[in-house]
Amino acid sequence: MIDLKEPGAKCNLMGAYCLSGRQHVDNFTTVIHSAPHCCSNEHYKGVLDKRSRAVFHGRVRVAPDAQQSDAQQANNTLLLSDDAEIDTKPQLEIYADDVKCSHGATVGNLDEQAMFYLKARGIDGDSARSMLIRAFIDEILDRAEPDQVQNHVKILLDDKMSNFRESRRSGAQS
Repeated sequence: MIDLKEPGAKCNLMGAYCLSGRQHVDNFTTVIHSAPHCCSNEHYKGVLDKRSRAVFHGRVRVAPDAQQSDAQQANNTLLLSDDAEIDTKPQLEIYADDVKCSHGATVGNLDEQAMFYLKARGIDGDSARSMLIRAFIDEILDRAEPDQVQNHVKILLDDKMSNFRESRRSGAQS
């Protein structure tokens, strides 16, 4: 839980997760705007393959005295398998009347037109798929600091995507 208690306080919550097999992750967040002129930005992105499952429950509460607050919240998820699941619930509780707040969630598959475009330019299916997944998740990863953390997480993601390709080739169902 994050409580923005001082006027003008700010926070950014960024999250990225990639799951496969029967992996499961729960993301529960709460951001409270207790003072005026506070700003929060929460953006989580997930990639789910095989029979993996994720939960996103993000709550933003804007207190009555937190006028002129700015709260943005989003959860975007790619489902790479018909068996993957996301339960997403972005939530706003607004008790002030002079605020700028938004929340939302998207759930979808890889864009078939983008896959076709890349394949038509000689990129094999696995590489095209990896490029699209990486572009999707890099919006979050590119904001990670310090650079050593960002680089480490990108290496982990590359390893995970390599495992996605291997399990897809072998037809393994985890």
